[in-house]
Amino acid sequence: MQILKKSFLLALILATGVCSRLFAQGAASKGAEDFMNSNGKIYVVVAVVVLIVIALFAYLFYLDRKIARMEKEHDQQ
Repeated sequence: MQILKKSFLLALILATGVCSRLFAQGAASKGAEDFMNSNGKIYVVVAVVVLIVIALFAYLFYLDRKIARMEKEHDQQ
């Protein structure tokens, strides 16, 4: 469970850093933003990113449970 907590904290820190970096660009990225919004592609990009993040967290949760189970079996032996 510690691994999951540490991974979540790391992901939160990285996401905060990325978001602050994106907001710092300001008006320079207006052209790309308008292009993505006009075509409706921004929702596809957001959906793909969300799916990737959910899959990563699900995989980390699965690994954490598997490792905990293996540690428990090792301690019993």
